[in-house]
Amino acid sequence: MASFTELVNGMKTAFRSGKTKSYEWRRQQLEGVLKLMDENREEITDALKKDLHKPKLEAVVFEIDFCRNDLIETMNNLKEWMKPEKVKKSLANFMDTCYIQKEPFGVAMVIGAWNYPIQLTIMPMVKKSLMNLMDTAYIKKEPYGVALVIGAWNYPIQLTIMPLFGALAAGNCVLLKPSEVSWNTAQLLEKLIPKYLDNDCVKVVNGGVAETTALLKERYDYVFYTGNTFVGKIVMKAASEYLTPVTLELGGKSPVYVDKNCDLKAVANRLMWGKTCNAGQTCIAPDYVMCTKDVQEQLIQSMKTTLGEFFPDDPSKSESYGRMTVKKMIDSNQDSIAIGGDTNEKDNYISPTILKDIKFTDAAMNEEIFGPVLPIIPVGNEDDAIEHIVSGEKPLAMYVFTNDNTVKDKFRNSTSSGGLVINDTMMHAGVMTLPFGGVGNSGMGAYHGKLTFDTFSHNRACLERELKMESLQSIRYPPYTQRKMGNIRWATTKKLKGRSLMSYVPFFVIGTIAAYIIKVFGLHNKLPFFNE
Repeated sequence: MASFTELVNGMKTAFRSGKTKSYEWRRQQLEGVLKLMDENREEITDALKKDLHKPKLEAVVFEIDFCRNDLIETMNNLKEWMKPEKVKKSLANFMDTCYIQKEPFGVAMVIGAWNYPIQLTIMPMVKKSLMNLMDTAYIKKEPYGVALVIGAWNYPIQLTIMPLFGALAAGNCVLLKPSEVSWNTAQLLEKLIPKYLDNDCVKVVNGGVAETTALLKERYDYVFYTGNTFVGKIVMKAASEYLTPVTLELGGKSPVYVDKNCDLKAVANRLMWGKTCNAGQTCIAPDYVMCTKDVQEQLIQSMKTTLGEFFPDDPSKSESYGRMTVKKMIDSNQDSIAIGGDTNEKDNYISPTILKDIKFTDAAMNEEIFGPVLPIIPVGNEDDAIEHIVSGEKPLAMYVFTNDNTVKDKFRNSTSSGGLVINDTMMHAGVMTLPFGGVGNSGMGAYHGKLTFDTFSHNRACLERELKMESLQSIRYPPYTQRKMGNIRWATTKKLKGRSLMSYVPFFVIGTIAAYIIKVFGLHNKLPFFNE
C-alpha cells in the first residue's frame, strides 16, 4: 500500500474532480453499500460471531438491519436532503413520545473579534430585512471533502458502515479505519468494500495503534471517531492541528434511576436486556442503578426471575448471550454480589452480575464498566440521584423508570445527557429521527438518519443579488449622514414580538407593491430618499 500521505492526496484529487457531488454518484455508492450488506449477510454474521460471539439475532437486527434501515431512509430522501424539519417514528415505537430537547451546554466562553467587537460578540441569528427583501438567500449543503471515519469494535458493522454511507450520501470521499479489535470483521470490510464502492474515493486501512497514529498525522476535511474518551482526546488534538471539524462518539457511565412506583418486573426486563445485549458492551448500556434500599431488594428479586427467563439453563451455554471482547474481571468483593459473579477467563465469559449496596466511592464506579455487571447504589430519593449525576461528567445516556410526572420533569430539567429515556433502556438509538451523540465528556456532534447527512455537510451561506436599483443600495455607501443612518435603521431594526404577525400583513403588502412600482417605473432615480 502507498504511504498514507499519498493515499490521502489521491483521495483529495478524486474529490476535486467533482464527481462525488452529483446525486447519481452518491446514489450509486449507497446502492453499493446496500448490495454489500445484502449479498454478504452470512459472512458478516460469521465474522461477528468470531469476533464477539455475537448472537445471530443481535448481529442481524442491531448490526445489519440497523444499518440497512438507516441506509434505505437515506436513499429514499437523498434528493430532498441535497436541495438548496417533526420527529417521525417507526412501528416499534409509535406509542412512545419522542422529542429533541434543546439544552444549554453549561458555561460557554465567547471570544469576540476586534474588527466588529459588538456584532461578533452579541450577534443573534436574523432573518432577511427590508434591505435584502428582494434577494435570494439560501443554504447550500456541500461535502467537506475527504473524511476519516474510525470505527469501534463493539458494533463493528453498525458503527463503521453508518458513518460511511452518511459521508458518501453527503458527497465526501471516505478513508475508513475499522477497529483492529474485531479483526475478522475488519478484514471482511477491507475485502468487500473495494468490490462495491468507488475505489478512488473510498479506501480501507487496517491495523493497530501505529497505523491509526500515522493516519491522524494527515490532513482531512472531517474526522468521525467512535470509541473511548481517552482516545477521543487524542483524535481531537490531532484534528486541531489543521482546525479540522470532528464528531466524537464517546461513552461514559450511563446512570439509571428506579422510582418506587414502578412495575419492577417490567423494569428488570428492560434493564437486563440493556445490560446483557452484546454482553453489556454497548456505549449506552445502563452502567449503574440508583434507587432506595427497599426498591433495591425488590428489584434484585425481579432481576433473578428475568435472568432465569432470558437464559433458562445457563448464560454460558446460551446462544443468546455473547462474550467479552476485551478481557475484564469483576472488580468487587464477594459480599456485594447479589446475582451471578461467574467467570471463565479462557472463554472470555462473565455471567450477568448484579452488585448490591455499592457506594459511589467503590471501584465499580471509577470508570465505565462496559460489560454485564450492574452495580446498585441505594439513595434516599430522586434528588440524591440527580445531585450525584450533575456533580460528575455528562453521560451519553440516562434512564429513568417512573410513573411520576414530577420526577420525570426533575430529570428532564435538572440534568444533561446525550440521550434521556423514560421507562426503558437504549431504545432511543433506534429512533432514526432522534440525534444520537454525547455532550461534554461523552462526545460532541450527533448522527443517525438525516443528521448523519447534515454532519458530513457544510452549510454554505449563499446570497444572490441583482445589479439593479443601485440608488437604493447607495444609502449604505459613504459619505455617511444622519439621514442615511436613519433610513438603514428603519429598514433593518427588529421589533420584539407582541403584535400578531397578521397585523403586519398590510404593511408588507404595501411595501411590496411600492417596491414593485419603484422598480418598474424607475422612480428610484427621481426620489430624494434614494439620492441622499
